[in-house]
Amino acid sequence: MRGGNESGSLDLGHWRTPRPRQRGRPSRNSSRGVFSVSPKPPVPSATTERARHAAPSPATGAPGPDPGAEPTGGSAEPTGGSGLIAVLAFTGIVVALMQTLLIPVIGRLPELLHTSLSNSTWAMTATLLSGAVATPIMGRLGDLYGKRRMILVSISTVVLGSLIAAATSQLLIVVAGRAVQGFAMGAIPLGISLMRDALPRERLGSALALMSSSIGVGGALGLPLAAYVAQHYSWHTLFYGAAALGAVSFVLVLVAVPESPVRAGGGFDYAGAAGLSLGLVTVLLPITKGGDWGWTSPLTLGLAAAGLAILALWGLLELRLRDPLVDLRTTVRRQVLLTHLTAITVGVSFYAMSLVLPQLLELPSATGYGLGQSLLVAGLAVAPMGVSMMLVSPLSARISAARGPKTSLILGLLVIGGAYAAAQGLMSAVWQVALISTLVGAGIGLAYSALPTLIMGAVDVSETGAANGLNTLMRSIGTSVSSAVLGTVLARNTTSFGGAEVPNMTGFRISFLIATGVVALGVLLAAFLPGAGRPATVRYRAAGSP
Repeated sequence: MRGGNESGSLDLGHWRTPRPRQRGRPSRNSSRGVFSVSPKPPVPSATTERARHAAPSPATGAPGPDPGAEPTGGSAEPTGGSGLIAVLAFTGIVVALMQTLLIPVIGRLPELLHTSLSNSTWAMTATLLSGAVATPIMGRLGDLYGKRRMILVSISTVVLGSLIAAATSQLLIVVAGRAVQGFAMGAIPLGISLMRDALPRERLGSALALMSSSIGVGGALGLPLAAYVAQHYSWHTLFYGAAALGAVSFVLVLVAVPESPVRAGGGFDYAGAAGLSLGLVTVLLPITKGGDWGWTSPLTLGLAAAGLAILALWGLLELRLRDPLVDLRTTVRRQVLLTHLTAITVGVSFYAMSLVLPQLLELPSATGYGLGQSLLVAGLAVAPMGVSMMLVSPLSARISAARGPKTSLILGLLVIGGAYAAAQGLMSAVWQVALISTLVGAGIGLAYSALPTLIMGAVDVSETGAANGLNTLMRSIGTSVSSAVLGTVLARNTTSFGGAEVPNMTGFRISFLIATGVVALGVLLAAFLPGAGRPATVRYRAAGSP
């Protein structure tokens, strides 16, 4: 096992991380990531010794001390890391804004892009697909070539994609720009992994919680901001504003964030990256467009079957490689696998609120259940979700430190489920919607904060970028499934109003009921996660040993 056991705990006396690259020809034993160099074995460097102290603690996954050594974090000179935490959290929020940037104008996209409603949704779908592809690939590149370097590359795509989309109203160019924007999603798991390498252990728990929650904070806070801009300025201003935020974030990372000294061994798996990208796009495309194409149409079913076949072949390829893009043997460990599956349920529950509540707020009050609010008011009513996610991040870190991240995750899911159950009777006033969004945000903040801690407690320090990228992908898959399923529910439960079909209250209630059921499944999955027990010994054989 690489750096972790099924309880998420570590025997620090046996922790070993990849050394900096040495000249010579590497040889491997059966434990991936352990190197020797012929003809001389490498001498441990200061970087190696510093990285060795970055092993997670039994309860939280935060770095713990090596026995007999003074506790330190992953950086050479830990200074508290306040600037680094703030910059990386800001970067995560900026990246997450790209996901909700066009939601306030989604109903006007056919007019703005001079196309049909079905075609206009590609401006949303393109970002989702490219983000799903980018997260595991950028995570692996960060492990190999530097996490800060890949964060800068990711932020660059925000600026480039925004400028492409801002320059025109032609559908294909806007979709291309949105696809480029989506590649920025890789910055969030990279930031989580870089924090593990750079921060002192006493700061890591709360920092990971804040960074992990940034994806929801950015999405929630971006809604009222984007709604205000869309109401008072040209919709192209949304993209120019996104480019400006991306440029600020790039400069801040360049100035305030140091590069991680930790590197993985081996090379980049180009075939694996191509196979995973093709498989993900082929599977997610029918999920996101199945409502337009028809769920039983040959195109939808054919693409889904082809995507699953591609992913199966990709999995077989990854198992045969010495340096795969995704280490599937690590992925199927109980703690890692259950955390990924639970992340899907959290993604479903997150998007359910984002899809239902804005529509409920904006529908005319003449329908008998709509609240008749403007885009801006609707965004402000949902914004408390982001605020509560940010506020509960330190609480989640303390719970994880005291009781373990499993407890944090289950507690978060229970809060989400309780909020959705209460929403069945709390949809008749704006303050009720704001209350539900606050409670759901608190639960998602607790759950999101626990996910990377669970992952990093079970994988080697050199694989945290790829592992966190895959976990972020699982959340994206959850939002895609939620969009498809709940979108279909709302489309089939409608009322005629003003010559148009609008979602009715039955559709809203069924959507929340589905979300509650998915959260219950998440609680069940999380219950089977290993608890924080006695650390198991993790042994690595010396290079060349039998």
